Amino acid sequence: MANGRGRLTTIEMLPEACAPVVAWAAEQLQDRDRTQTEIYEEFVSKLQALDREYRGELEIKIPSFSAFNRYSIKLATMTRRLDETREIATAIAGKFDAQASDDLTLIAAEAIKTLIFELLTSAGESGIDPKGAMSLANALRAAAQAQTVSTARRQKVEADFADKAAKAVNSVTKSRGLSAETAQDILSQILGVEKQ
Repeated sequence: MANGRGRLTTIEMLPEACAPVVAWAAEQLQDRDRTQTEIYEEFVSKLQALDREYRGELEIKIPSFSAFNRYSIKLATMTRRLDETREIATAIAGKFDAQASDDLTLIAAEAIKTLIFELLTSAGESGIDPKGAMSLANALRAAAQAQTVSTARRQKVEADFADKAAKAVNSVTKSRGLSAETAQDILSQILGVEKQ
């Protein structure tokens, strides 16, 4: 069965009822507490139990160990790429102040969009399953929300700064006997706005 990205794997062709078992296997593979062989054996047992539970109503074809191995490698590759991306973002974020973090948020959102595009347009084994697509959609939604939060935070920081600057200039104006016009000039220069 072709889907524009090559033949589906036996793991991708498992019925939807098997999704929790596949998710369990993925989690076990990422934990690295057990060997791949041990995980595969339990994976097979869980699928067989599910097959017995449905009494043949579902067509559950048990994936071979080599198919499971390819799935494991694909999962490890994707996990490594995501970890590398997270490490890079963390390293970059440490070099930015609150103002520059807005730019970083925009860059991260664009990187996620690019990653989604690459995954969707790549051929063969690197296509994504529905669960992977949902994870990417959630990541994109979170990035979009982060952009909104980042912008709101920047606006709050700017408003707080403007308020504190106005209070400081007002205090200095009163203690030094400066005119209101001079105070407004000073405040305009601090905030980087033109005098009205």
